[in-house]
Order: sequence, then structure tokens, then C-alpha cells
Amino acid sequence: MHLLDAFHAEDHRVSLATLVERTGLPKSTVHRMLGDLVALRLVEKGADGYHLGGRLFELGLRASVERQLMEVAIPFLEDLYERTHETAHLGVRDGTEVVYVAKLGGHRQASSPSRIGGRMPLYCTAVGKVLLAYADPGLLDDVVAEGLVRRTPRTIVAPGLLRRQTETIRRTGVGYEHEESQLGLCCVSAPVLDADDRAIAAVSVTGPVTRFRPESAAPLVRAAGAGIAATWARRPTA
Repeated sequence: MHLLDAFHAEDHRVSLATLVERTGLPKSTVHRMLGDLVALRLVEKGADGYHLGGRLFELGLRASVERQLMEVAIPFLEDLYERTHETAHLGVRDGTEVVYVAKLGGHRQASSPSRIGGRMPLYCTAVGKVLLAYADPGLLDDVVAEGLVRRTPRTIVAPGLLRRQTETIRRTGVGYEHEESQLGLCCVSAPVLDADDRAIAAVSVTGPVTRFRPESAAPLVRAAGAGIAATWARRPTA
């Protein structure tokens, strides 16, 4: 797993030397493990290096909860895109980060740091702040303890302000981001709640500040979150 984690999202091909450097493992160990991973189709070898293999994609699609949640959410994300013509996301929480399990946008979607399978800190994204707001109160302390790193001049780095925003999200049912993860982007998000009012996911719409007004899309996003939650609650159980 340490070796697989050494492959980065932006990599096209990675050399043996780079993987040795990233892992800190002996070259002979990395070479031997890569041979095993290639044989299992978890890694593929080309003339100019290694990249993650197709079998990892197949295994990822078998992840039960995320796959079922994505299948339930896609029609609602499509509706959000058709109504707003901006990028729609579905994200789940993993520790102190949000993991994006679905992203749907058109030809004119704004460039954003999000990607399917990618991670972002909870505190600087609308999806993340919504997930944070509906999590156990101790999670906010953990996020603050890790450090609120300023990603843009508008990133929230004051714990008190972040706490007040999460309280507002619980009261209104929506959260916002205004150029906090990347300059030029704004976002509105709403939770997907289970029967105990815990957020199993969050849905959002993101667009450029030059044309997108997140407040105007808030009712649509809130309705999408409620629709996904209702459909999820009706799914067949094992």
C-alpha cells in the first residue's frame, strides 16, 4: 500500500528511481514489489516507467457503499447540472478530508482542484464544511489541531469563525465557499442525511465567481440532498 500510495494523481508515468525516492524503500525491494504488482495487474509497466493498472479501477468500482451512493446520486447531480449548468459534486468524509466520489460538469466547467477520488481538507470547501457541521463535535477540534492552512487569501484560518460557520450550516441546511480552496471559485453545498441526521455525504454546485451566484442555487442543492437521502433510505437492503 505504501508503494501504491507513492503514485500521485498527476503522474503519467513514474520511474523506478522516483518510486524509490518517494517510498524510502531499498531499490531492490521496490523492484521486487513492482514485479508482483505488475503480475497482478495492479500496476502496469511501460517503456518510460510505471503507472497504476486497470485492475485497481475495477476493484474501486466494487466499493459497495460509495458505488451504491454514486448510483443513487447521479440522477440528482444531472438535474443540478441541467438547472445550473455548473459543476455538481458528491463527496463523503474520510477523517479530516472530503473525498469526491462523483463530479459532473459540462464543456464550460470551471477549472477546480476537485477530481473523482481526490481529497480536499474539510475546512476550506463547501462540501467539507457541511460534512464537518454534521459530524461529531470533536471532529472540529481535530481539524483545528491539524492546522488551518491558508490555501488562498480567503481561506478560513480562524477556529472561531469556522465554528460559527458550521453552526450556521446546521441551522440553515446549506454551506458556502467563497474562493477559499481556489481563487475564482465559489460553491454551495447541502448534506445527504440518514435517519439519525448524520451526513453520509454532501452534494454541491461549484462555479466561477464571475457568473455563478451560489445563494441562488441553494434551494436546488438542498432539494438534491434531500432527494438523494430519501432514495438512499428506500434502497434494498442485503
